[in-house]
Amino acid sequence: MIENTLIDEFQGRGPEEEVLEPELPIIDAHHHLWDIRTTENPAVKRFEQKFYLCEEITNDINRSGHNIVQTVYAECGAYLRADGPAAMRCVGETEFAHGISAMSRSGIYGNTRLCSGIFGWADLRAGAAVEPVIQAHLAASPNFRGLRTPMPRELHDSFLDAMAVLAKYNLSYDNWSPDYQRLPRLAKLARAVPDVTIIVDHLGGRIDPGAGEDTFKQWRTCVESVAACPNTVMKLGGTLMRVDEWEPAFHMHRCNQPSSSEALCELMYPYYLAAIETFGIERCMFESNFPVDRECVTYRSLWNMFKRIATKAGASDGDKQALFNGTAARTYRLVIQGNGTGHPTAAIPRSR
Repeated sequence: MIENTLIDEFQGRGPEEEVLEPELPIIDAHHHLWDIRTTENPAVKRFEQKFYLCEEITNDINRSGHNIVQTVYAECGAYLRADGPAAMRCVGETEFAHGISAMSRSGIYGNTRLCSGIFGWADLRAGAAVEPVIQAHLAASPNFRGLRTPMPRELHDSFLDAMAVLAKYNLSYDNWSPDYQRLPRLAKLARAVPDVTIIVDHLGGRIDPGAGEDTFKQWRTCVESVAACPNTVMKLGGTLMRVDEWEPAFHMHRCNQPSSSEALCELMYPYYLAAIETFGIERCMFESNFPVDRECVTYRSLWNMFKRIATKAGASDGDKQALFNGTAARTYRLVIQGNGTGHPTAAIPRSR
C-alpha cells in the first residue's frame, strides 16, 4: 500500500517558526480529505499526499499551534458511492465528510470542529432536475452548504435553472479554474443569480509570482470584474499548489524543505493585497487548501504567512477577525462559540 512517506519527510524538514498570534480564532475555509492510494485517475494520482483523513488533518492542526476552531470541507470527488443511481453517487462525499464531522465532535482528536461546513458536487447540467440530488445532500448532513462545479462555456438555461435550485435552498456556489480569464464569465453568472453567494476559490486562478507585471495586471483586471458583484466572496489561499504539470519554484519536487512564512509572504503579498483591496475585508477569507498545498509548506508556516500578510496590509484586530473567521462563518452560515467572536450566521449582502 502506498504511504505518505515522501511528503511527511519533506514536511519534517520545515522551519521551526514561532506561532504568530496564537489566540486568533481561525476557520480554515477550504480543505480536502481523501484516500487515493488505489486510484488510477491520473488527475488525482499525482498528489503526494496519498491519504489525508481525520487523524492526519488534526495532527497538522494540533502541531501548528494556531487556534483553528472550525473547518470547511471542499469537494474533491472523495468517497463517491459505488452503486445506486449515477446522479446520486456524489452524495457519498457529503456522507463521508459528515462522518468526519461526527468524529471530530467527539473531542478525541482535539478541539477543532472539522467539516462544520461542507460543499459538495452535483451535475448542474441537469437543470431543475438536480433538486432531488440537492435534497439528498441536505439529508446527508445538516452541515451541507453548497456545491462546487465547473462552469459551462455559455450560461445556458439548464445551468441557470440549477442555480435557481441553489438559491431556493440558500446554498452557495464555489468555483475555481487555473484560468483566471474566466472570471468575467463568473461575474456574468453572479449578476444572473444575485440570490446565490458565489465564492471564488484560490485567488481566482493559478498564481505564478514569477510571471511578470503584465500577467499580474491582467489577473487583477479579471478579479475586479467579479468583485464588482456584491454577492461574490474571495478565498485567500491555494496559491502554493502545483497545477497540472506546472510546479512553483518552492514545490517539494524542486526544493529540499518547506518554505518559511517570511519568504512566502514577500513573494505572494502583491496578489493577496490586490485581492483584499478589490473585494474588501468583509468579503475575503483565508483557506489552507490542505493537503494540496502541503507539498510546499507546513500548516504552521502557512497560517503564519497569512498573519504576516494581514499585518503588512495594515489589518486591524477587527479586520483580522473578518479575514480569519468572520467572513467564513457568515458565508457558510457557521456559528462560532466560546471565543468572543459572537455568532455570525447571516448570509453575505446580496444584490437585488
